[in-house]
Amino acid sequence: MRATQPIRMRRPAELGLTLVELIVTVSILSILALAAIPIDRFAVKREKERELRYDLWTMRAAIDHYKDAADKGAFQTKVDSQNYPPDLHTLVEGVDVQGKKLRFLRKIPVDPMTGKDDWGLRSMQDDADSTSWGGQNVFDVYSKSTGTALDGTKYSDW
Repeated sequence: MRATQPIRMRRPAELGLTLVELIVTVSILSILALAAIPIDRFAVKREKERELRYDLWTMRAAIDHYKDAADKGAFQTKVDSQNYPPDLHTLVEGVDVQGKKLRFLRKIPVDPMTGKDDWGLRSMQDDADSTSWGGQNVFDVYSKSTGTALDGTKYSDW
């Protein structure tokens, strides 16, 4: 005859996790969360850089469209301006062309790096790396941010 062993029932207190298991689980989750924080910071910076590139491209395209229209004689510009706009506000406010307003920008975008709509300007008469605007016309725009991009270049050089 075989001896039967009594079936041991687990009590409700024995059904949960031990303290050691909880500490190990929380430690692993903490390590994973800490690893995700730098990735999130890079994603935010990368998005701001993408927005800065787009804003610069948009404003430079508007400057080029203004010059093209002025070169074709659609409207009159100052003699010494070389058909470039006098300022960024002219691109937003527009110019009169045969009784209609021709606008080149909806608004001056906010620099995502500085948080202001204050952009660095260069005129045709300024040096290519000049940080002071001569005021004759707007040939180029750049960010006034002193920060460095993820690729190691300065935002002001874009």
